[in-house]
Amino acid sequence: QVASTEEDYNYIQEAVDAAWHLSVQKTGMLVVFARTSELQFFANTGEMIDARISSRLFGSIFNKYSPLHDGAVIVANGRCKAAGCVLPISENPDIPDDLGLRHRSALGISEHSDAVVLVVSEETGRVSLAINGRLNAYTDRKKMINKLGQLLA
Repeated sequence: QVASTEEDYNYIQEAVDAAWHLSVQKTGMLVVFARTSELQFFANTGEMIDARISSRLFGSIFNKYSPLHDGAVIVANGRCKAAGCVLPISENPDIPDDLGLRHRSALGISEHSDAVVLVVSEETGRVSLAINGRLNAYTDRKKMINKLGQLLA
């Protein structure tokens, strides 16, 4: 199964393009794709945006000098809903010590909801998806786009 419409696929592709671009720059990124819940509680902790998703928008938000870069972006219904959001931290004792706050937050929200989280490591540039409290690293852009298409369709 692929993303339901061309527009769905486009916003997924834009998000993954941003992740790959920021990965090369070793710039951290944290994007939460809401599924059954719009995660309004967490969206309210940040700045409400309601914008079309683009690689350039995410590049601006996660730029190291942006006041919103340390928080998460929440995507709901294919739109960037809020930025600079605070997420719950995973309390799983099995998380490796080398994973920082961004990854712990990605795992935390994926444990508390059915959201899918796209995360880029500032230290290694590794691009991963957090789903149901598990982190999966991707080295192939197209595979990640296809996986997100399946999960968000």
